[in-house]
Parts: sequence; structure tokens; C-alpha cells
Amino acid sequence: MKILLTGTAGFIGFHLANALLSRGENIIGIDNINDYYDVELKYSRLADAGISREKIAYNQAVQSSKYPNYQFIRLDLTDSKELEQLFISQKFDKVINLAAQAGVRYSLENPQAYIDANITGFLNILECCRNNNIKHLVYASSSSVYGNNSKMPLSTADNVDHPISLYAATKKSNELMAHTYSHLFGIPTTGLRFFTVYGPFGRPDMALFLFTKAIIEGNPIQVFNNGEMQRDFTYVDDIVSGVIRVLDHPPLPGSADQSDPSVSKTAPYKIYNIGNSAPVRLMDFIEAIESKLELKAEKVLLPMQPGDVPMTWADTSDLRIKLEYSPNTPIDIGVGNFIDWYKKYYKI
Repeated sequence: MKILLTGTAGFIGFHLANALLSRGENIIGIDNINDYYDVELKYSRLADAGISREKIAYNQAVQSSKYPNYQFIRLDLTDSKELEQLFISQKFDKVINLAAQAGVRYSLENPQAYIDANITGFLNILECCRNNNIKHLVYASSSSVYGNNSKMPLSTADNVDHPISLYAATKKSNELMAHTYSHLFGIPTTGLRFFTVYGPFGRPDMALFLFTKAIIEGNPIQVFNNGEMQRDFTYVDDIVSGVIRVLDHPPLPGSADQSDPSVSKTAPYKIYNIGNSAPVRLMDFIEAIESKLELKAEKVLLPMQPGDVPMTWADTSDLRIKLEYSPNTPIDIGVGNFIDWYKKYYKI
């Protein structure tokens, strides 16, 4: 099976590519390698998968030295002409779209980046799927679409019409756009609402990376909402296993509970939550980091940030029942794996 995987220099994309390659899939990975965070980390992920930095040039395929079934191309999703040519030449069977402008708080500072990558870029992906007989499009949504919903756990049957950040609005827009293309053109699409993913090679703007770095360097950590936060932290290997299960099971029109807005009466369309379904107090998460590092953090308690929410908790019963999804990585193990990687990567 030939798969286009976008965002392969990113955190989840890197891990997902390795897993799919290991099971023998033929992968073309693309990423624009933007500078939202340290590009050295992105190049390191690619290097770990056998993609030489020296060979990377825009719209040029680079063969992996590690996987004979992996090629990487630096390409921006807004480049509709070259993206269409890639689809035509490669004849993909399925597409996984993880490329996006990430980050809730950054969307307050640079909104145009979110429209370009998450709306225009996603439209280009949909158009290419429409014109090239793609058998299944799996794409990244986000738990941020739930906004200030207070009923827990968060379910795909919940109303998500009131986003509280532009990032969340773009992800909800992706779901609506996908349904439109599924309805009009019969493209099977599945959206995945990710819940706080963490693990080795994680993003430097995420809490685990920020806290670990600050504690090791003896700097205080910023703890928002005075520490009264809970997050459904989900280890990256558990996320990857869920994505692969979803990829292997394209939705059918009208194939599930019609009272659930995550399915459609008219289209091969589905939405899943993908998380650990076990929220953790932020203070407990910090304690797990402190325990592994054998260091205490100096905490600066701050109010809630704009666009943030006090709690996330995924109802994953749908994914568990239909696809036997069962995340099983405890926080202490996942945090420990990240810190082991961090120390090795930064030679501490």
C-alpha cells in the first residue's frame, strides 16, 4: 500500500512513519520544515528515519538510507500545483494528513499561519484526494474543538460549535470540509481529535519538554491556572497504534449511530477521539517529572491563558468498541521514556 503521510518532520508524523514503514508500507513523507519551533529537532527526526539533511531541497525526493520503502519531499501544502503533480505521479492508495500549524497560544499571535496551513493547505489535500481516487483520508483534528465544554468525558456526540481559539476553529473547519467532500465525492474521511500527545522527540512548546528543560537548568516553571489543570496525556506510541487501526478501517456512509454527529447519514465520514481516557492533574504530571529527574521544580503559579481550558478527558469508547483501541502507557513510564530521550539527545 502506498501512503502519503504529511508532517513527517513533526512529532507524531515521525513516529507514525516509523511504525508504518516497519510493517512494510510504502511511504512518501512531506513536510515544509517551518520554523515554528527549532528546525534542528525536525531535521534530527528525519535523520533518525534515514533522511539526510544535506540532500533535502524543495520538491526533491530524498531516499531514506534506513528504509527502502521511504522517500521524503520538502513541500508546502499551500503549493497546490506541486502537490497535485505529486498525487498524479505517485498514485497513492491512502493519505494521512498530520501537517498543520500547531499551538493554541501561537494562534493569537500569528493567525494567518493557521489559515494558510490548516485551511488552504487542507483544502488542497481534499482536492487532490477528490481528483486521484484516494481510498481513505485520515486527518488530524484536535481536542481543542471542544472549547469550554464542561461535561466530562468529552464525547464526539458533544456540540463543538463554540471554539475559543483560532487553532480550534481551523480544526473544526477541517472536519466540516472533510464531511463536505465525503458527501459530494464519496471520499472516505476520518478525523482524529488528539488529546495532549507526549513522548520522545516531542515538541519543544509542549509542557513536558518545557518543564523538563527548565527543571534541569534550574529555572522556574510556569504553571497556569494555579495548577488546577487536568489533561488527558496520551503517549505517542498509543496514538500511533490508534491511527493505524483507523487507517485500516475506512468509514462507510450511515454505518453507525445516526444520533451521533461524528458519523453521517450520507457520507463515508467519521470522527474519533484518540486519547488515554484517564486525565492527570498537572501537579501530578510535574511530580512524575521531578521523580524521574530527582530534582524539585520551582513553580510560578499563573492564571489561565487565553484559549486554554481547565480540563480535557477523552471518551474513547467508540474507538475502543469498534477498533479495539486500548492505550496502556502509564504516565510514569511515558514521562521516563521522554526524559531518557531528552538526556541522550542533549547529551546531559
